[in-house]
Amino acid sequence: MSMLISRMIGTLAVILLLASFVGGSGLFDKFLQSKRRIYYGIIAGLIGGLFGMYGNISGVEFEGALITVRDMGPMFAGFMGGPVGGLIAGLIAGAHRLWIGGVTAKACIIATCCIGTVCGILSSKYHRNLVDPRIAFITGVVSEVFHITLLLIMVKPFQTALAIVKGIAVPFILVNALGFTLLIFMLSFMEKQRMMTIEQGRIQSDLETARVIQRSLLPPINEQYPARDEFGICGLMEPAKEVGGDFYDYFFLGKDKLCLVVADVSGKGIPAAMFMATSKQTLQSSIRDIPDLEEAVRVANNSMCSGNDADMFVTAWIGVVDLVSGEVEFISAGHNPPVVIKGGEASFIEQKSGFVLAGLEDIKYKKQKTGIEPGDILLLYTDGVTEAENVKHELFGDDRLLESCSKATEKDPDGVISTVREDIDSYVGRADQFDDITMLCVQLRS
Repeated sequence: MSMLISRMIGTLAVILLLASFVGGSGLFDKFLQSKRRIYYGIIAGLIGGLFGMYGNISGVEFEGALITVRDMGPMFAGFMGGPVGGLIAGLIAGAHRLWIGGVTAKACIIATCCIGTVCGILSSKYHRNLVDPRIAFITGVVSEVFHITLLLIMVKPFQTALAIVKGIAVPFILVNALGFTLLIFMLSFMEKQRMMTIEQGRIQSDLETARVIQRSLLPPINEQYPARDEFGICGLMEPAKEVGGDFYDYFFLGKDKLCLVVADVSGKGIPAAMFMATSKQTLQSSIRDIPDLEEAVRVANNSMCSGNDADMFVTAWIGVVDLVSGEVEFISAGHNPPVVIKGGEASFIEQKSGFVLAGLEDIKYKKQKTGIEPGDILLLYTDGVTEAENVKHELFGDDRLLESCSKATEKDPDGVISTVREDIDSYVGRADQFDDITMLCVQLRS
C-alpha cells in the first residue's frame, strides 16, 4: 500500500509540474476569449490525454487492476478546454488503458471519459466556483467515488471488484481528489500570474507614453526655439519614477521680457504628473493674461486650490527677466532660492519665500527684485538637486551646489547644468534617486 501511494504521488507531482507550464501559456484564457473554442479544446484534450497515458504507464498493479492517477489528465483537459477537451482526453487515456488490459479496463474507460466531460462542463459554466479549493476537493472526491462505483458495477465477479475497492478506495479517492485540488490551484495561480505580467506590461507601456507626453509639455530648447541672441538657455528634468511632478517653463511676455518658472508638485508618479500639467498651464495662462505678477500668481493659486481634492501643493519660483535692463522681478512660493553666477563665483539670490501654491486660497504674494548683467548665469532648480542622497543618506546640499556652479568649465547654461548633474551622480553613487531632479539655467548675453 505504501508503494501504491508513493507511486501515485510521484506521478501526480510530475503531472502537476507539466500542467503548471501549460497553465502559464494562457491556453485557458485563449479558450475563453477566442471564437475557436473547439480548436483550443482539442489542444487541451490532446495534452490531457498524454497526461492520462503517463498516469497509466506509471500505475501500480493490484489484484489484476491498474491503480493510477490517470483521471488527472481528463480533469486537466476539462478544466482548460471544456467538455470537448475533457472528452478527448478521456478517450485517449481510456483507450490506452483498454489497450493495456486488465479486469477494470472497460470500467476505467467509461469513468475516465465521464469525469473529463463533467469537469469540462463544470469549468465552462461554474469556473469561479470550481477554483475554490473546497469545491475542487469535493468535485475530485465525487468523481473518484463515481469511478469506484463503476468498478463495483462492471467488474465481474463482484467479489473481485469488492476486494479491489476495499484495498484501494481510500488512497485512490484521496490522492486523486487532492491532486485535482492542487491542479486547479496551480492552474489558477499560473493564470493570475500571467495576467498580472500582461497588466504590468500594459501599465509600463502606458507610463512610457505618459513620460513622452509629459516631456512634450516642457518648452522646447533647440536651434529653432527660442532662437534669440540676447540670452542662452538650457533645461533638464529627470523624474525619480517614469513620470514626476517637477516642471520648468519659459515664455515671452512681449518682445523683451522672459518669464522663467521652476516648480515642484508634492508627491510622485501619475497623480503628481497630472497636477503638474494643470499647474503649468494655470500659471502660464495667468501670467500671460494679467500684467501684474503679484495678482497673476494670486489668481493662479486660487485656481489651483479649487477642486484640489487630493490636497496637493506646489512650490514654485516665478521670475520675469527684462532682457534689455537685466532687471528680474520674481516671486518665490516656498521654493529654493536660485543661484546666480557672476564672474565665475556662485551665490544664492536673497529672497523672502512665500506660501506654497494650491495650499490656501487668497494668499497674497510679494514681488521681489534683483538684477543680472551680461554674462551672468541664473540657475533655477528643485529640491531634488540639493536633497540628493548618497548611500549614507547624506544630502548633496547647498554648499556642493555652489561649488559645482563655480567650477563649471563651460561658463554657459549647458556647461553649468552638465557639471551639476555630473557632480550629483558622482556624489550619489549607487544610491537610488528618490526625488525628481529639475534645473533651468539662463544666461544674459551682451
